[in-house]
Amino acid sequence: MPLLLSGRGFRRDLEASGALALFAPLEGGAETRLMRRLRAAGYRAMLTSARGLGDPEAFLFQSHGVRPPHLGHQSVGRGAAVGEVQRVMPQLGPLLEGEAPILLWLLEGQVLSEAELASLLSLCRREPRLKLVVEMGGSRALRWQPLQQLLTA
Repeated sequence: MPLLLSGRGFRRDLEASGALALFAPLEGGAETRLMRRLRAAGYRAMLTSARGLGDPEAFLFQSHGVRPPHLGHQSVGRGAAVGEVQRVMPQLGPLLEGEAPILLWLLEGQVLSEAELASLLSLCRREPRLKLVVEMGGSRALRWQPLQQLLTA
């Protein structure tokens, strides 16, 4: 259990590769310990779900529009049948201030396609402060690998 106590190996692998695919036990706990260790090491972290991510670059770095959910019969007058577009701030907006490294931890990463994972990987290459951990499913023991290896396999 020393791995979970220090998290040094995980942090070293994360900094070397930029993006990791994580397989954690389904009972949980290990991933929050690792995130807490990374925050203590100076990372500014955000935990979010991969479901509904859409275009990762626009969602994370740019101001973008979202539409409210369709709730059945609605007036087609002002906002048409799909509703009015609401502008929202980028999800990583507050974390981008300053020079601290940024950690984006994505839950339920198994729903992402290979193209979406490759897009996230290219974001990590373009923004050197951004580090990415994608939970790709369950495992009997905590293990991880560089996301690039998962895409090439």
